[in-house]
Amino acid sequence: MRTLVLNAGYEPLAIVSFRRALVLVMNHKASIVEIDTGHPVWATDGAHDRPSVIVLSRYVKIPNSRRVPVTRRGVLRRDANRCGYCGTAASTIDHILPRSRGGADSWENLVACCLRCNNAKSDRTPGEMGWSLRTKPRMPYGPTWAVRGAERATPLWDQYLTPAAA
Repeated sequence: MRTLVLNAGYEPLAIVSFRRALVLVMNHKASIVEIDTGHPVWATDGAHDRPSVIVLSRYVKIPNSRRVPVTRRGVLRRDANRCGYCGTAASTIDHILPRSRGGADSWENLVACCLRCNNAKSDRTPGEMGWSLRTKPRMPYGPTWAVRGAERATPLWDQYLTPAAA
């Protein structure tokens, strides 16, 4: 079982084990916001609430420069496992500007791709193929990307991980 940790401004910081969350709560460094009612924690002195979401007592500043590392899994997740060229199910990633031509491993140069399009494109650019991208690739942002493990969030966390409406 995992617990979502929020700073005093209710911004998501991290996901920790429920044991770590209980230690923070019992040491008065955090308070429980949401409880996992179906799974109490049993101890010698009785049952305790299992925290699902906790908020820290002190404010912890989140750096604005928190960059999301580029990974194969991240590119596929960003593009919803859909090919950036034809829209079918993607299983690979493709460099828009091929690495052999100086293309970087960056969010702006990588796109999810199906095997058929990846093999057909080979070592060329989409422009040389007469293809266009369905969307412009960019670095993902938001709390679900900043907090590692948030892609496997529980329903109790949804209201804390969705960006606040401006």
